[in-house]
Amino acid sequence: MLSISPIPAFSDNYIWCVAHNGEAIIVDPGDAAPVLKHLEHHQLKLSAILITHHHYDHVDGIASLCERYPQTPVYGPQNHCPNITQRLSHGQTISLFDCNIDVIAVPGHTLDHIAYYVSDNTPNPLLFCGDTLFAGGCGRLFEGTAEQMLTSLRLISALPANTAVYCAHEYTLSNLHFANSVEPENEQLQQRIQQAKQRRADGLPTVPSELALELLTNPFLRTGKNTVQASVIAHSELKCWKEKDIFASLRKWKDDF
Repeated sequence: MLSISPIPAFSDNYIWCVAHNGEAIIVDPGDAAPVLKHLEHHQLKLSAILITHHHYDHVDGIASLCERYPQTPVYGPQNHCPNITQRLSHGQTISLFDCNIDVIAVPGHTLDHIAYYVSDNTPNPLLFCGDTLFAGGCGRLFEGTAEQMLTSLRLISALPANTAVYCAHEYTLSNLHFANSVEPENEQLQQRIQQAKQRRADGLPTVPSELALELLTNPFLRTGKNTVQASVIAHSELKCWKEKDIFASLRKWKDDF
């Protein structure tokens, strides 16, 4: 079985360590120092690095890690990051730790963004989605369009409901606070807010989350629901009912929240 641990970095990043039989895959190492400390403490050898997109808080630790562990393959998207050795595109599959890892293009936050989906993990499939889908929210649109992000989130929404979602930031309470403004009558959301508050009070991460919970409580996955649409239309005085316009207005509402 895979052992997955969050490595806190910066103020709110999570670098994910996937360990198996004394080896480790590191996802989005924006800072090498906490990763090296974690590997040494748990006596793990770095065997691969996975990158979701080019932002500094996801890539700046690559060079130092590869200096410490030469010949480490670095998998990532088709972008300008010089340290990526294996450039991936949508639909490709790589094999690590005897697991098949599918590459899903999820542009929106950035144009190059990809996610890694481990379908054959037991008991839950795994999704490492960087800054595309967050617990209770989604990434800002720095490079892509609202329509691109909506398409990306639809791809994720179509994965099995028991998929464990490993995002890259501890934004959950802030995201759920906004979600509550959108759907204040959502009972599952109210329960989730209380559970997330308790986990943070106990010093625990709120991630990973399960996709089933995101589908019930994350407004960015619920733009086809009447409750979300009515709230967005009331807030923005939107005249168009197309889902892409609902999504764009919802994202702008969150940006200004």
